[in-house]
Amino acid sequence: MAKFGNPAVGHVSQPRVNTEDTKYAQSSRRNQSTEFLRALREHFVSFVFALERYAFMNRREFIERTAGIVGGAMIVSPELWATAPSDRVNLGIIGVGSRGQQLMRTFLRVPGVRFAGLCDIYEPRFAAGRKITNEPTPTYRDYRELLSARDLDAVIVSTPLSMHAEHELAVLDSGHHLYGEKSLALTVEQCDRIVEAVRRSGKHYQVGLQYHYAPWYQEVLRRIRAGKIGQVTEIYTYWHRNNSWRRPVPDPNNKQLERLINWRLYKEYSGGLLAELGSHHINFVNEVFNDFPESVIGSGGIDFWKDGRETQDNVQVTFRYPSGQTLFFSAITTNRLDGDQIRVYGTNGSAVLTETDATMYYEPKRPESAVSAETIVQRGIVTGATYKAELPYRGPGEPIPVPEDKQGSPDYLACSSFIECIRQNRRPEADEEKAWREGVAVALGNKALDEGKRIVLREHLQTKVAQELVKSASNTA
Repeated sequence: MAKFGNPAVGHVSQPRVNTEDTKYAQSSRRNQSTEFLRALREHFVSFVFALERYAFMNRREFIERTAGIVGGAMIVSPELWATAPSDRVNLGIIGVGSRGQQLMRTFLRVPGVRFAGLCDIYEPRFAAGRKITNEPTPTYRDYRELLSARDLDAVIVSTPLSMHAEHELAVLDSGHHLYGEKSLALTVEQCDRIVEAVRRSGKHYQVGLQYHYAPWYQEVLRRIRAGKIGQVTEIYTYWHRNNSWRRPVPDPNNKQLERLINWRLYKEYSGGLLAELGSHHINFVNEVFNDFPESVIGSGGIDFWKDGRETQDNVQVTFRYPSGQTLFFSAITTNRLDGDQIRVYGTNGSAVLTETDATMYYEPKRPESAVSAETIVQRGIVTGATYKAELPYRGPGEPIPVPEDKQGSPDYLACSSFIECIRQNRRPEADEEKAWREGVAVALGNKALDEGKRIVLREHLQTKVAQELVKSASNTA
């Protein structure tokens, strides 16, 4: 893959045309002709490539996809014109399960992206992956064979959490850029090793925390940092759903297949609800507080879904930060009233964020004293000067604008940002350092859940890289 960018072609009008103007105009026309021929050649190559894929799509789909190439060489989308063959990014993916397939669909919406290899140990996923790519994409059961393939620019790892370290270290050691699903890794030691490998490789790493790129998350963060809701003291976050978190298995009697498909329910492979859901919230709160948690306590259990699972069906985890701020995270699987939301509490207002939007609430000024200056009468009864019903704040909120198109999709923005970082040799926003702070908080939060006691995080962070990342946490925003 070559450096991104093509020379611009333009013309500036002058009051009078002289010899230099004529030469410039002739040169401009030659450049335009060259650009047209280049684009036409690219479309011809694309047409030939489409013919190769004919066997992997039905006739109607083939006609729809190639009609624009054959009949519309002069009327093409800006995205096609903007992406030369030398700017294409070839991706491989390890783990073509449900999340992997979603990532494939999203990455393929980014102009110039193509999948050059699919790796999984479950055969049916290859057909599902090829249906997404619409071509005979090479498949591999051994990730080492994928990593040795030619013309591979970057690799996506979307395997069970327990496999992240093995797969991501191999990707980095093979010299490829890496997009790794969250959480970073299952243990603190594995998180350390991945960060060290990224630094050693010189390659770009981005963690799959897509909400880090959500426009409404970024706008709320900007307003918080500008002091719009005063000093933030607590953040309560919820991921409440009403389902078993279990996926159907083709052969329920096949225990190996059960663990392959429902790996999130087994501690050998998974960090449970805190890793799979809480990781998004922890990353955001780390950004708001501009720090790394100091301690964590937690509770939870397998209290409703008695189906052989090993990870909790409900967890409540509280992180304390060095400046006295608190993150409370709750995940349950028996009620969805609150859904997925983050509630940021400041001294002058609040912010509520969901998966699709955000709203700011600004509270009116109130006396600091708990004693009212006036006699309080409620429902015809004098309650005294020290008591007034403290109802939930029901003032008007200010919705944060959200783009309607793909620029409002966190998944698309995360994937497209990673591709641009590769093309422009730019460090990703959700890099290995943010991933480490989220991943280690998850790992030690799970330790608090398992042991039923308060964990002081720094007591478990003794390596040089760990101490460096904790020390620099307050300088990341």
